[in-house]
Amino acid sequence: MLLKRGAEAELHLEDFRILHPFGEGKVVVKHRIPKPYRVKELDLSLRETRTSLEAKLLFDSKRVGVPTPPVYEVDRKNMKVVMEYVEGRPLKEVLEGLEEGKRKEIYRKIGRYLARLHKGGMVHGDLTTSNLLLTEKGELYLVDFGLGEYTSSLEARGVDLHLLRRALQSVHFGLAEEAYREICSAYLKEFGKGGREVLERAEEIARRGRYVGREERGALLRDGK
Repeated sequence: MLLKRGAEAELHLEDFRILHPFGEGKVVVKHRIPKPYRVKELDLSLRETRTSLEAKLLFDSKRVGVPTPPVYEVDRKNMKVVMEYVEGRPLKEVLEGLEEGKRKEIYRKIGRYLARLHKGGMVHGDLTTSNLLLTEKGELYLVDFGLGEYTSSLEARGVDLHLLRRALQSVHFGLAEEAYREICSAYLKEFGKGGREVLERAEEIARRGRYVGREERGALLRDGK
């Protein structure tokens, strides 16, 4: 069953039996789709690289304490990543219906998880409330690392925070400032030394007003529906 179709990939919900004949439950299969406008060899190389990279980012994020869906299989030939199905709803759909205490708890989790990701040498690249899943038990998962990368660059970390703030302002305008304030506070506590520099860089990027590229425009347009 098709769960989601994006510009770069499709998400399908499948039975666990695609991995094991006696398996139970569901898995999500992310398939990076071909781009007909690209040279075939280049398209294959890019999709294989991004498929492998995303699977590795999911694994390493979990290793540093960021909840992500466990990866079961990486199929580089068919450009697919098979991962655990997390039964939850996008934070985008539920955030404004939560009571204040719950919202603040979630903001702090976002700040802590983003700090752990950055300290681990990674950035998400597209952190919006559409890419955060909230389960009935209150667990928060980061998903869709399709634009993520390995970097300890201050600029890249600042861009991650800047894009998150822009997404909050676009989709949750009435909550954006309280959310960003709590996120930054938790980020600082978790990151420790060097965290203040990241927040300052995010503010500098916002003042520059130049980081509205393809990825951000896509994220904001999707989330502004």
